[in-house]
Amino acid sequence: MKKCYAICDFLSDANKQQMRSVAEECGFEMGFFDSGIEAAGKIGDAEVVYCDEGELLKEMPRLKWCHSVSAGVGHFLKSGVFDRGDVLLSNSSGAYGLAISEHIIMVTLLLMRRMPEYFKVIEERGWTRDLKIRSIKGSVIAIAGTGNLGQNAAKRFRALGAGKVIGFSRSGKDRDFFDEVFRMDDFESVLSSRAEDDQIDVLVLCVPGTSESDGLLSAERIALLPEKAFVINVGRGTVVDQEALIEALNEGRIAGAALDVMYPEPLPSDHPLWTAKNCIITPHISGDMGLPETIDITVDIFCENLRRYTEGRELTNLIDINAGY
Repeated sequence: MKKCYAICDFLSDANKQQMRSVAEECGFEMGFFDSGIEAAGKIGDAEVVYCDEGELLKEMPRLKWCHSVSAGVGHFLKSGVFDRGDVLLSNSSGAYGLAISEHIIMVTLLLMRRMPEYFKVIEERGWTRDLKIRSIKGSVIAIAGTGNLGQNAAKRFRALGAGKVIGFSRSGKDRDFFDEVFRMDDFESVLSSRAEDDQIDVLVLCVPGTSESDGLLSAERIALLPEKAFVINVGRGTVVDQEALIEALNEGRIAGAALDVMYPEPLPSDHPLWTAKNCIITPHISGDMGLPETIDITVDIFCENLRRYTEGRELTNLIDINAGY
């Protein structure tokens, strides 16, 4: 019988039963391993795999299709397995919108309500109460990336009364919950042309890590942001010029930042980002697998695609190997 494996430690019993049932329906025997270490040496017969470990694919000479439990697939592409052109790759884009958009709202409110500063006051058992705070209501929000993550974030900003939500994408096509969408090629010109009463309060970066997006928020573009701007990155660390961001934060040229992704990861304990002024660092957990709904959606996407794969239909969330997304 054809073999299909899930290699991860977060699946519930219900998730496993769903995957087993669909696999049997499609003529596969479904196997489960909690880690790549546990799976090593036992997966050489895999035709299909659901996992998040790119290097592990090298142990699967019969592999025909890999489903990434994450939305990002750079670590899979680096394995070289897809260079030969006969292995399909799909991802779990669409599973993380709820979790990551709520993280975006959380850190925006933390920054606007000056909580990094208040946390220091509390740590020292002080009683400062006079820091001026801001509100999402009436604010101008800019979101680079208008896919599932961007739309989920825009929807929640609008629900909280944002004055305007603008987006940036490759195509510049209109999207739900955005007042305006610009082409990514116009990113710099839009940043530099905002009127004083229409300047960006929050810039959210949720674009995938590709050669096109590397360095999107460069030193020159950081310099175009107003002093009141907050930068939030939940896409990939390589999208931001970190040295320039640190300088801008420490010199007060922007108001703050919240980074869930950075480079390298894990961030070394002596890295200057840890001590940058008004910067919230989280260890790449905005999506993660802490929310059961996220896991359920990744499993639903995989199971639907397993049916499609078996029937010879095009997979959803199929990755363009050359483009990297």
